[in-house]
Amino acid sequence: MSSLSLTGRRQVLADLVPGALARDLALVAGGAVLTGAAAQLVIPVPGSPVPMTGQTFAALLVGASLGMRRGAASLLLYLLVGAAGVPWFQGATSGLSGASAGYLVGFVFAGAVVGALARRGGDRTPLRTVGTMVLGNVVIYAFGVPWLMAAAGFDFSTAFAKGVVPFLIGDALKIVVAAGVLPLVWAAVARVRKED
Repeated sequence: MSSLSLTGRRQVLADLVPGALARDLALVAGGAVLTGAAAQLVIPVPGSPVPMTGQTFAALLVGASLGMRRGAASLLLYLLVGAAGVPWFQGATSGLSGASAGYLVGFVFAGAVVGALARRGGDRTPLRTVGTMVLGNVVIYAFGVPWLMAAAGFDFSTAFAKGVVPFLIGDALKIVVAAGVLPLVWAAVARVRKED
């Protein structure tokens, strides 16, 4: 049996939930709520206008679990609802302005990339999961750093030093957790399927 599929077609974890439209709507909304809840875990970073939060980890897990379309839709919902005024961005804030807003936009694209890779087996083994999550983080930074440059008036090296470097250790820890959890979930699913 291929590590990419349990039923002959490529899947993400959300595909294992029965139902169709109602399931997808619930999963998209649930992913947005999870990301909003994780955003309330805030650790200020000395010298940086961007705090460390749990929302990056949640956004990458949403992408991996829901797949490209649902993951991107979930994170777009999170972005739009927060931009419209629901206070579920970091530290119970809302609105699409400030130094962190580019990272929020990056979540949508990272969710799509991570979801597409997960559908191709990018979350089935620890090594693949590490590569998938690293790429997701790079996508988030690709949006966050230019926005930080514009919002704070930083040059690239300053934005990189304040908007990337302080987060690398935290990102590495989140990636290690994801690399442990996602393959374990898939292994458990495979065992359950084998017993059925």
